[in-house]
Amino acid sequence: MNNKEFIKEIEKLNIKYTPKMLEDLEKYYKMLIEWNEKINLTRITKKEDVYLKHFYDSLTISKVVNLNNYSTLLDFGTGAGFPGLVLKIFYPNLKITLVDSLNKRINFLNEVIKELDLKDIKAIHERVENLKVSHYDIITTRAVANLNKLLVYMANLIDEDTLFIPLKSHVDDEIKEADKTLKKNKLKIERKEEFYLPKEESLRNILVIKKN
Repeated sequence: MNNKEFIKEIEKLNIKYTPKMLEDLEKYYKMLIEWNEKINLTRITKKEDVYLKHFYDSLTISKVVNLNNYSTLLDFGTGAGFPGLVLKIFYPNLKITLVDSLNKRINFLNEVIKELDLKDIKAIHERVENLKVSHYDIITTRAVANLNKLLVYMANLIDEDTLFIPLKSHVDDEIKEADKTLKKNKLKIERKEEFYLPKEESLRNILVIKKN
């Protein structure tokens, strides 16, 4: 996915963008590759692949929720900042908390935040199950663990006004496995959005989970 293809696809998602957002994304990409030579951030390094499998993929959350209508977002297991840091670039209205258990990644994220002069975003070195309970409008995660484990980690952070939106690939078996955990914590899957990434046609699923 080159830059023009990226722009075309995010327009299909009804994402508004400015030249500065695209410039910031390019700076982010360059820092990702530079730091990846020192610490393991991603196995995906080719620019076209990063734009498709990391940047665009992170923004597909907009298929199920209009992030312009929300204020706070928690991204746990954020790794190199996917999806949370990408979302911050395109949705500056969001106050975002990035959480990861590896401090080297947090150092990288803080450098990107500083370089791009992003406001209302913080990166925390912590395990999500040890987070202080606080309200978030949206909690999201991408490629961290299976759904059942995610629900166990997140149960105490999902309140009546929270949307838990995990970004997944194949998910049907995980949903079956998580049935008891969903019921135990009075949670329900309100929506399941299945689609294929452009160009490579790999399967993606986004779930929207709420309190009953």
